[in-house]
Amino acid sequence: GKEGPAAGKAAERLLGMTEKLFYEDPFLKEFSGTVLDCREEKGQWIVTLDRTAFYPEGGGQPADHGILGNVKVFDTREKNEEILHFCDGPVDIGETVTGTVDWARRFDFMQQHSGEHIVSGILCGKFGCENVGFHIGHELVTIDFNTELSTEDLIFVENEANRYIWADQKIQIAWPSPTELENMEYRSKKALSGAVRIVRWPEADCCACCGTHVRSSGQVGMVKLISCQKFRDGVRIEMAAGERALKWINRIAEQNTRVSQLLSAKPDETAAAVERLQKEIYTLRGRVAELEEGDFIRKAEELTGKGNVLLIEGAMAGDSLRKLCGLVKERCGGRCAVFAGGDGTYQYAVGQNGADLRSLAKELNEKLNGRGGGKPEFVQGSVKAGEAEIREFFLSKR
Repeated sequence: GKEGPAAGKAAERLLGMTEKLFYEDPFLKEFSGTVLDCREEKGQWIVTLDRTAFYPEGGGQPADHGILGNVKVFDTREKNEEILHFCDGPVDIGETVTGTVDWARRFDFMQQHSGEHIVSGILCGKFGCENVGFHIGHELVTIDFNTELSTEDLIFVENEANRYIWADQKIQIAWPSPTELENMEYRSKKALSGAVRIVRWPEADCCACCGTHVRSSGQVGMVKLISCQKFRDGVRIEMAAGERALKWINRIAEQNTRVSQLLSAKPDETAAAVERLQKEIYTLRGRVAELEEGDFIRKAEELTGKGNVLLIEGAMAGDSLRKLCGLVKERCGGRCAVFAGGDGTYQYAVGQNGADLRSLAKELNEKLNGRGGGKPEFVQGSVKAGEAEIREFFLSKR
């Protein structure tokens, strides 16, 4: 079939569509075009040109941004075979304007999109599955496949994809004839008709695609498969390519360096150091729980037969708060209220055998700026009040 630039340009002129310069040269950063229309809608101006290098949102790839004349282009879309530039100001109809693509944004998308092709082609070829979803997000790329994958599978695909990138294979783009297309094996998420653009990465992928790509795989730099989670009937992979992959790796390395310093461990031994620390924490928590329970039992014994009891303690875990309240209420012979916290914020637990404390909890919440509730014999919640206010409230409830 004819190569993409020539065939695409001819088809656009024949149909009267906007000439898509991003297909002729995806590395074109600046161009000139004639303004065919400019209309205002809801405080934004929608501009159409006879030719443009701005790529419209589509196929999982976000829209180009940039400058058109003296106004900003903050979105680009395609509708009814016209490319619409959404701008923050007007341009004159009939004027020839210069357009400048936000190149850092575009090249990032080209790296992500090309990296996705290579990963998807290798993965689908290896496991006989299909790519059923693709999206370039703000930080990561997501790709959905209708198969399950193991950690070992991901490692294999990532290694193969990076080896392919380092081999610096040239991209091949064509617009095959209907007859050629019928006899061609290529990836596509839906049945296609009319002019079909085929993007081929030799020995890796062949796919119907309308996006922009780098010229050779080496320009992708690298790919990093970051996560893989079950999604519908298959998996969703998070991926980063090019500069995004480098930034992600650097963030992880920086985090690991900080962990290494905090644990006094070598950077490649942080996991083992964390495991040792977890074991120490588990042992200490068990010892603290034993000491805490002993302290709670002693307090409960001291309050045996004291009737209604109010305890105001320092901050403690919710389980500890409930345990202390439960032990005391079984011995005091009345109502036990335990408040734990400080600086005007307290968690509470109130219990009493054979009582209905729900009306008390409602009044407590109203007067002490609290929230909570529970069962008749046991209520819990939190309040925003000082110790003096709490004591005054329970003094009135003797």
